[in-house]
Amino acid sequence: MCRSIKLLRVPGQPATDGELTAAALQFIRKISGYRKPSRANQVAFDAAVAEVADASRRLLDHLRNDPAFAAARKAPVPAVEALSNSIAVPQG
Repeated sequence: MCRSIKLLRVPGQPATDGELTAAALQFIRKISGYRKPSRANQVAFDAAVAEVADASRRLLDHLRNDPAFAAARKAPVPAVEALSNSIAVPQG
């Protein structure tokens, strides 16, 4: 993942419309390659931001947030753990 991607919502709290719009804008900027679109592309850019924000809201509205599900989600995945253990980390 790109290091410049920022966490745009507080975990454990519902995301605000502003947080969703900021995340959508960050995503659209990243995939379009433009920080600010030209006037000719502004309508398409704004529509894409709105669509991503709406999709993000639907996603967050449907995620399960009960403690058992959260614990299962944080549990190590055996294949990933085995891969992580097999990667040599340079020393010093």
